[in-house]
Amino acid sequence: MVEDELALFDKSINEFWNKFRSTVSDTSCQMVGLRDTYKDSIKAFAEKLSVKLKEEERMVEMFLEYQNQICRQNKLIQEKKENLLKLIAEVKDKKQELDALTANIQDLKEEYARKRETISTANKANEERLKRLQKSADLYTDRLGLEIRKIYGDKLQFIFTNIDPKHPESPFMFSLSLNEARDYEVSDSAPHLECLAEFQENREGTRH
Repeated sequence: MVEDELALFDKSINEFWNKFRSTVSDTSCQMVGLRDTYKDSIKAFAEKLSVKLKEEERMVEMFLEYQNQICRQNKLIQEKKENLLKLIAEVKDKKQELDALTANIQDLKEEYARKRETISTANKANEERLKRLQKSADLYTDRLGLEIRKIYGDKLQFIFTNIDPKHPESPFMFSLSLNEARDYEVSDSAPHLECLAEFQENREGTRH
């Protein structure tokens, strides 16, 4: 745009010079008129040039503002990208924690299943043992009139009848308890048994 105006200015100068040469012999009034015309042309051109420069300045300002907006947008995008990466990292950490927790829960389930199976097996074994013990107790009860009582000192008293064929109602009894070493002790037999102490020693000997 500026180049066009300069070319136009050049053309105006040439035209003025040509007119000046053709009218150099005219009166001084004509010279004054030409001078005024020249001044007016220069003034008009200066105003047009000033307008163009202001327009270009506004264009430069708009371009710089646009560039600043782009910079701000890029900065905002970078911040959002960093926040997104941070969020992704947090989600990844949470997923790892969830995987670890899921694995722990699975381990606990498996351990619970094993313990449940062990308890079930032990319960079945205890049930079988109780059946055998109950069968033995029933046998002793039927044949020897066995009765078991809990007495003072956390002792168990075993009472037998049907021992003496002549006196089947006569009771024969002994007591069983736990000592400080958590070993069973047989005591308080009635009638008194002389072999009770020897029996206790033999029983302890078989444990060692």
